[in-house]
Amino acid sequence: MSFVLWIPLVGPLVFAALSLLLRGSSLRRFVGVAASSAVLVSGLFLISAVLNGDIPEGGGGILRADALSAYMLSVVGAVGLISTWGGLSSAASSRTKNAAGYEALIALFLAAMSLAVLADSIGLMWAAVEATTIATAFLVGHHRTRRSLEAAWKYVILGSVGVAIALLGIVLIYAASVGTDTPTLSWILLSQSTRGLDPALITAGGALAVLGFATKSGLAPMHSWLPDAHSQAPAPVSGLMSGVLLSVALYAILRIQSITNLVIGPEFLRTMLSIAGLLSLLIAASLLIRQRDYKRMLAYSSIEHMGLMAIGVAIGPAALPSVLLYILGHGLIKATLFVLSGRILKIEGTPVIADVRALLVRRPGLAIPWLIAMAAIVGFPPFSIFFSEVGIIMAGWSVGLGGVVGAALVLLLVIFAAFTRLTVQMTIGAPAATVPPSPQAFTPDYSTHGPILPIILALATTTTIAFVAEPVGTLLLQATAVLGGTN
Repeated sequence: MSFVLWIPLVGPLVFAALSLLLRGSSLRRFVGVAASSAVLVSGLFLISAVLNGDIPEGGGGILRADALSAYMLSVVGAVGLISTWGGLSSAASSRTKNAAGYEALIALFLAAMSLAVLADSIGLMWAAVEATTIATAFLVGHHRTRRSLEAAWKYVILGSVGVAIALLGIVLIYAASVGTDTPTLSWILLSQSTRGLDPALITAGGALAVLGFATKSGLAPMHSWLPDAHSQAPAPVSGLMSGVLLSVALYAILRIQSITNLVIGPEFLRTMLSIAGLLSLLIAASLLIRQRDYKRMLAYSSIEHMGLMAIGVAIGPAALPSVLLYILGHGLIKATLFVLSGRILKIEGTPVIADVRALLVRRPGLAIPWLIAMAAIVGFPPFSIFFSEVGIIMAGWSVGLGGVVGAALVLLLVIFAAFTRLTVQMTIGAPAATVPPSPQAFTPDYSTHGPILPIILALATTTTIAFVAEPVGTLLLQATAVLGGTN
């Protein structure tokens, strides 16, 4: 089974090379779909192995698939598949001279994210996360407009600062292990409670590493790159960044937290993550109230959800199964919404909310899935985000963080009201009157302007997955146990 560990790494690289070789072929458009499928299938195979009691390892212990990494690899593949498959019609790359490079960068991004979740070394994990900065910087600036290039530069600068801070933290964690018998960056060795790591170095290193990875996960106050990057990137790239990049950065925080909790206890990072989570919710709520751009609206929604996930991570083992379920639900729904936003932008020709009216009457083929996905992202049942949010809030009350989750609830209500108002503005109402008035002024457009099956699959998955006890519930509990939880 260890050979499966190499498929999500080598497969996307092969597809990236094929993209560059097939410059004149229409098959090039499916490179991202093929790479995502390879990652997803590998993740599902590894989940099966883990549930059967196997822990695949490869590369002399460099790669390792436990319950958490196998689950996260499946998330990367699933979100990647929805973004690339659903974005086939809206990806501007399919008709530009740089199309081959675009598809190759998508495949490289997926390979780097797969390496980040499969690496046993936190140093290699850091290198993989840094590699995504390079790939996504070119993807954010793909349209070559002034605003997209500005967003790409902002992302590169702030992202590089974040990963540099994380690198310093990882160096300090390694220094903390120097006094042990085997200095190492292996996560499985560092997470053993009997190693005698230096508490002072672990405190400093853990804080810096979490701060650095928090920048990549879009947590406040290091969030300012995210709205620009998400709003200017092509729609499939925005879906990948929101659903994969942010989640993998949070995964890195989970790995670091499991080390620091063993050495210095949970209180230090609990305070740090609670503050970052509440600040992220506050910023998202305040900026969503007067938002005018629907792609930036989705970007601020990502900050909101990452903030609530950070609070779940701060709560600890009682909330971790809900956080992990949240990662999948948020990734699938946000990928769906960004894909749909790309289609709306292509048809309407504007990202301004005020200029997109009466979609439900004029373009029901786009408005109906948009409304369903918006209901899912704000936490309506039976979508999995609802159960994830309820699980985090209940866990917070149970461990004595009632004040934190209470404040989060208030901010979530503000965000819900803002989202409802903006969605109603775009979808509900009558189309603008024509001059002279004519009953044949328009014909309702029932086309979805792209593949509908990936959207159906994403919505169906998030509707049902919270009710699947086996094997999903078992996998989430095993992943929590990997991080030291006994929930």
